[in-house]
Amino acid sequence: MITNNSRLSHFANPRASKKSHYPKVLEAIFSMADADKTYAEISTWPGYEATELHDLKGISEQIGVARLWYKDEAQRFGLGSFKALGGAYAVFIQLKRAVEEHTGETASVQDLIDKRYAGFLADVVVSCATDGNHGRSVAWGAQLFGCQSVIYIHRDVSLGREKAIAAYGAEVVRSSGNYDASVRQAAAAAKAFDRIVVSDTSYAGYMEIPKFVTLGYTVMLKEIVEQLNEEIPTHVFIQGGVGGLASAVCGYLWQYWGARRPRMIVVEAEAANCLQESARAGMPVAVEGDLQTLMAGLACGEVSLLAWEILSVGIDDFVTLDENSVAPCMRLLASGDYGDTTIVAGESAVAGMAAVIAACHSDEMSQKLGLDSQSRVLLIGTEGATDPELYQSILDSL
Repeated sequence: MITNNSRLSHFANPRASKKSHYPKVLEAIFSMADADKTYAEISTWPGYEATELHDLKGISEQIGVARLWYKDEAQRFGLGSFKALGGAYAVFIQLKRAVEEHTGETASVQDLIDKRYAGFLADVVVSCATDGNHGRSVAWGAQLFGCQSVIYIHRDVSLGREKAIAAYGAEVVRSSGNYDASVRQAAAAAKAFDRIVVSDTSYAGYMEIPKFVTLGYTVMLKEIVEQLNEEIPTHVFIQGGVGGLASAVCGYLWQYWGARRPRMIVVEAEAANCLQESARAGMPVAVEGDLQTLMAGLACGEVSLLAWEILSVGIDDFVTLDENSVAPCMRLLASGDYGDTTIVAGESAVAGMAAVIAACHSDEMSQKLGLDSQSRVLLIGTEGATDPELYQSILDSL
């Protein structure tokens, strides 16, 4: 029997455009045509292959839903998370533009991998702030395509994740503040030293590059709809953070399925619920404080402004989750106790799973989210053991 003692909070979004089609005005931020171009590019990269979509029949039977799908991003390009798709793609786009401006030529992926333009790209520096996974993707992209990288991490990023970023040749700078402080530090340093900021969050005066980060994530979503083979989930539980992933999931599936789209539910850590608070306020607001949570990838206090344009009308429910079920969910997926395949899931990967299990243990929350025995739930397993030592220590603590 799967038990759960997690605490959930819920806010139903009164602005959600239920059963309507994707608004035309949002296509300037995200469109299927751009997503198709992105897939055509990334699917040619060395090492590309679709990640698994697991059908967790054992767990779904235990919690009382019809289907439970888990998209497992633990093997994505060897980087361990879905972030491999976004940061590296944005780096590629920026270097491709730099080549065109410098030479008038259109560079291909292979041109950059072969270092055809190494003479001047070697002096280009890309930079970002990160909780770990996005920075690793930017550093990997810089190494793959032939430029330098400087990555800013905040005080709570684990040593294992810092070393993983540095392994791709990045200069890693640790900030004394939280994630949002490291974003500001990276932006200020980039202006001072003429670096290209490749951020996964957008803010006033910085909107264009995060679009390409989000577009990278849509490769995963194209794979999902193909793997579902005409089945449409009734619910999608999506990790929050700054909202970039959630906006990609919401925007892509909304455009793909139109009025038949699933119910979209964002899941955040209690201590970092900037999306839920923004939904309550009807506008982007920041959550102050340490933002400390075991789900390190969700420790964000400020909303990505571009993402909010989609989320504010596309997300049906905003849910927060406490820390109690994170480790048990990691252990549940690793165990294969109910006949499902064993899955290595990092701390941030299990937020959706933990929220589903908690909701299914509560008649009140099940009713609020419309969960029942006919529900078909899609989860995004955003990362594997991106810090193996931390991952094992969490499992050992149970």
